[in-house]
Amino acid sequence: MNQSNPDAQCGCPDVDPSQPVRVAVITLSDTRGKAEDRSGDRIASLLGEAGHSITKRLILKDDSEPLAKCLGELAEDDSVDAIITTGGTGIAPRDMAVDVIESMLDVMLPGFGEHFRAISIAEIGPKAMLSRATAGRVKSTVVFALPGSTGAVTTGMNQCVLPILRHAVSLASR
Repeated sequence: MNQSNPDAQCGCPDVDPSQPVRVAVITLSDTRGKAEDRSGDRIASLLGEAGHSITKRLILKDDSEPLAKCLGELAEDDSVDAIITTGGTGIAPRDMAVDVIESMLDVMLPGFGEHFRAISIAEIGPKAMLSRATAGRVKSTVVFALPGSTGAVTTGMNQCVLPILRHAVSLASR
């Protein structure tokens, strides 16, 4: 298997590894502005290094209505293939991202969250079980919800999102 090209590993002849995936990045936070958005910056950096493009970059308050409205608009936007959120995936009273996202999903990908938590347990121990990282599809747009910490974003992007991003987008858009 070709370890340097995850798309070759899946045997997907319809996935063009030279074609960038167009991604919207949403940071959910009541306290972070653009200057403090290290996790959003990390997502954007890793996407760029992998050859993908960031079509939108947003910071929203931890509030369900703006997130639902934004996800609905982005799922209708022809310039967006995938959405990656950071923040709001824990169990604190304000952590509502997963509830909003999952209520909008046409298809859930439970294996994504399971894989993320398995990897995270190896890195940070049982606290990883408190993450509700999730993924799925809204219309033909793939959505990944990652925790807000930069370490969790790095793990999630490198070991969960980037290895399947092109293939997931290809399948979702068929």
